[in-house]
Amino acid sequence: MKRLLFFALSCLLLGACATETKDNTSSNIKDYEAISLLGDTLRSNPPNERAIANYEKHKANYEADPSADNWIWYGRFIAYKGNYNEAIDVYTAGINKFPNDARFYRHRGHRYISIREFDKAIADFTKAAQLREGLENEIEPDGAPNAQNIPVSSLHGNIYYHLGLAHYLKGELEPALDAYKNAVAASRMDDNVVSGTHWIYMMLRLMGRDEEAKQALAPINKDMEIIENFAYHELCLFYKGELSLEELTKSGEGALSSNDAVNYGIGNWFLYNDDEVKAAEVYEAILAKGGWASFGYIGAEADMARLSKN
Repeated sequence: MKRLLFFALSCLLLGACATETKDNTSSNIKDYEAISLLGDTLRSNPPNERAIANYEKHKANYEADPSADNWIWYGRFIAYKGNYNEAIDVYTAGINKFPNDARFYRHRGHRYISIREFDKAIADFTKAAQLREGLENEIEPDGAPNAQNIPVSSLHGNIYYHLGLAHYLKGELEPALDAYKNAVAASRMDDNVVSGTHWIYMMLRLMGRDEEAKQALAPINKDMEIIENFAYHELCLFYKGELSLEELTKSGEGALSSNDAVNYGIGNWFLYNDDEVKAAEVYEAILAKGGWASFGYIGAEADMARLSKN
């Protein structure tokens, strides 16, 4: 009951909030990307030369041929520069041009998560799922290819994965759980199985459904063929007791990983094992790093907002 109450309070808190530098200053001119769930002003760091070069290439492609594919890539590389609101505007224009292309809703929804507008994200992913109903799934190419240059995710999987995340960040665990189950069902590769299972396990534990959580880990093993989601694979092995905390963090006792996703999983592990103080310490350590667009950071931010409310 304590765990469910912890998440139920989130709806009240998040409803009162507006939504890699942060500060508490205010301005009449919006020169920032978002307001965090803790009231901080969130600004993106200047993009590096590679990000600018990739953006310029895809902008030129879009201007030469504003096809749906070029439009999507243009928006993606605007977002990779840290310009999330501009990317949202580009996707919105794309929706007006290609209203039945679910990809525009999927990518706009992702960036609504980045700027902490979770209700709009949920609406977009729900629309994307409706548009893809009955259609064959398809591979979604990566913006930053992995070492093997093998895309690991699919359009359907990404729609449901991000829908589940948006619900989760609002504390809506039941619809989040359903969405992640759909994401795993749409999986084609072990990478997607471990990423989805990680969230499913955490939610079931937070809901006090420990036996179901244990069963959810049954498909996870050390011999899975992982191409890029190593952090989620290792987290799942940690949950199964096949990796120690020290092995997971690859550091000394009490130290944290350099990976926000790993650290967020550790923080939640402390939380559903009834150590809110240690969980809060981990969340604060994630927030201190400043990578405010990562899902681990946003999760820690949402949980710290809930703990503060409590």
